[in-house]
Amino acid sequence: MTTFISPRLRKPVLTALAGAAFAAAWLVRGGPLWWVAILSVIATAVRAYSVYRAGGQDTDEGALAGSRADERQRLLSTRSRALACNFAFVTAFAGLTVTIAVRSPAVWPFLVILGAIVLGYLFGLSTFGGDDEAGDDDPPSGRHAPSALRSTPD
Repeated sequence: MTTFISPRLRKPVLTALAGAAFAAAWLVRGGPLWWVAILSVIATAVRAYSVYRAGGQDTDEGALAGSRADERQRLLSTRSRALACNFAFVTAFAGLTVTIAVRSPAVWPFLVILGAIVLGYLFGLSTFGGDDEAGDDDPPSGRHAPSALRSTPD
């Protein structure tokens, strides 16, 4: 999807899709609060436009909004997401512990959140993990230099 959408439009389009899904959820729910869907659409349109405008500026925030972040900004984003994941895990575990302690039947939402975090972590390990980052100075364990490179005693 992101290959045919220009970088400046990626985040505004994602914002618009998320807002449309949220508004649709309020419409499907129905009842006396159906009008919240209208507010959601208005707020989403304002947010998508502001992200689009910010993407055109030559600032750090503009680079993030325009999907053209440099290495420093990507590292900061990665560390922030890792901290958020750790915080979500600790919070979900604390909620699960309290729910079990008070014998509440509402244990499953915490289990679902913990399961999603664990699956995301394992998916991240399978996607980004591996020996690709091993330097040339650190040969893999258990391997020896080829026989042609070994020094032979004379």
